Amino acid sequence: MNVQKFAPIGYGLLLLGLIVAPFVGAYPVFVMKLLCFALFASAFNLLLGYTGLLSFGHAAFLGGSAYITGHVVKVWGATPELGLLAGLLSGALLGLVMGWFTIRRQGIYATMITLALAQMLFFAALQLPFTGGEDGLQGVPRGKLFGLIDLSSDITMYYVTLIIVVAAFLLIVRTIHSPFGQVLKGIKENEPRAISLGYDTNRFKLLAFVLSAAIAGLAGALKTEVLGFATLSDVHWSASGNVVLMTLVGGMGTLSGPLAGAAIVVLLENKIGELGHFLARLTSVEWFTTLGESVTIVTGLIFVVCVLAFRRGVMGELIAWLQRRGAGQSPGADR
Repeated sequence: MNVQKFAPIGYGLLLLGLIVAPFVGAYPVFVMKLLCFALFASAFNLLLGYTGLLSFGHAAFLGGSAYITGHVVKVWGATPELGLLAGLLSGALLGLVMGWFTIRRQGIYATMITLALAQMLFFAALQLPFTGGEDGLQGVPRGKLFGLIDLSSDITMYYVTLIIVVAAFLLIVRTIHSPFGQVLKGIKENEPRAISLGYDTNRFKLLAFVLSAAIAGLAGALKTEVLGFATLSDVHWSASGNVVLMTLVGGMGTLSGPLAGAAIVVLLENKIGELGHFLARLTSVEWFTTLGESVTIVTGLIFVVCVLAFRRGVMGELIAWLQRRGAGQSPGADR
């Protein structure tokens, strides 16, 4: 099977499924939340999977932009598109600041810098008056897009969210397959060689950081528009851990991996209780009813299984299997 030919078909079927999802019983708000996290994971994968930079502070971009968008829309009375733009720009600005410090270090030291700066933002969100502290920023109205399209309807908001997420994902695809993206891959594979070829690798890494942060900020801004609130959980270190988990479980360095990883993690967090009750009824084992209280343990177990059995992630292993079956396929295909 030719992976390059199969990928557009797979994405087309996925898009078709998302288009009809509200009409086949899917809860629009839940699917919108999943889409926001899928975009968040895709933005993170651009940095880790294609540039080789591990960030433990990506929650700063998701949550910081979520708060900015909520404040701009709720307090300033801005329209939704201006709120989304404010979130995107604030994510890019945070990425510029964090990236400027991070790229000057290597390995675990750079990673710890991202975590430290993200925790600084977390404590700022906890103390600043406009964030609402532990209660979060509540009651953010959806408003009217461009003053014309009323987003109070979940169906309308769903399709606007879908269009934005698809457009942002296409931007990531275009970036990865551009000359800029090829340089990022070169930096990940062998940075000294990229330097010897005349590339200013720090400039490329900083640009990748800003782009990843901007798209993550867009995901956070969109999440606030959808749910109507921004909370401390959006800027907590656990959100950064979750996006790492999504990317690794789905398949680091693949386009489809973060989508699959986000779906797995979000479904587990929201549906594990229902699954536990179903298994309890099916097997008459009462212990399964406690699964809803053990989401972290179940997620951790799945992560361990993926690391041991699916070293390239779910989609990474699937792609590798398809490549082995396809004659003459390159093992480095990134779909």
